[in-house]
Amino acid sequence: MKNIKRWRLIDTGLGAGAWNMAVDEALINSHKQGDVPILRLYRWDKSISLGRFSSLYKSVDCEQLNKNNISCVRRMSGGGILVHGGDLSYSLILPRIECKEGVKANYHYLCTFLLRLYEKLGLKAHFVQELGLECKHSNICLAGCEPYDIVIEGKKIGGNAQRYTRNVLFQHGSIPMSLNEIVFDSLFLEESGIKSALSLQKCGVTITHEILAELLIDTFCETFEAEVVPSLLSSYEEQTAKELFEKKYTQKRWNIYAKNLYS
Repeated sequence: MKNIKRWRLIDTGLGAGAWNMAVDEALINSHKQGDVPILRLYRWDKSISLGRFSSLYKSVDCEQLNKNNISCVRRMSGGGILVHGGDLSYSLILPRIECKEGVKANYHYLCTFLLRLYEKLGLKAHFVQELGLECKHSNICLAGCEPYDIVIEGKKIGGNAQRYTRNVLFQHGSIPMSLNEIVFDSLFLEESGIKSALSLQKCGVTITHEILAELLIDTFCETFEAEVVPSLLSSYEEQTAKELFEKKYTQKRWNIYAKNLYS
């Protein structure tokens, strides 16, 4: 990404899970060759997000989901089920021609700014692979352990996932500021990893969303020698997101059964 110096910065604030994922896909679908790459920041209402191939009924107690008024949305990206509601999330959309070869190489490179962010917060973060920790797969994100997951003192914090299209590399991830362990752990039918996972609050870091967002942007620019230009969704992007929200991300056929009938 040495050729990328300018990024478009979009902060869409707090939103429902279905809207957040609709905006991500709208930005991916709208991105044309030659467009400036995008760094997007956003926050979530209380939600869980499923990876593209996650099984809801295998791992989640839907009665508890409804009882606690927690929404459920399926992502375009892979990975396991992740909980949201006290986190700051980011999305990156950039041309594949600017990316490194291989998924692992891209994870390692793109997540470097997160390691530096945690360092600025006084935390020593590492990739699982660097510490030689045992990897394991799980339908639930925080119970799994992949080579480029980020850990602090051997405990997982947040999650990141990717999606590749013909022209674009898309990566999004979550920085947990706080984690309601009691409510979220009660949703799962198998080991969730939530009680052992970390948040900034559990690490003794108290920070507002606004200050964390500013720090993230500064760290991103320093890491990649980039500059960001604040922007809003274009009218086309917003209209595309509204259509995706209504026809895909609020529909059971996608969120529950992973069937995409939207066109």
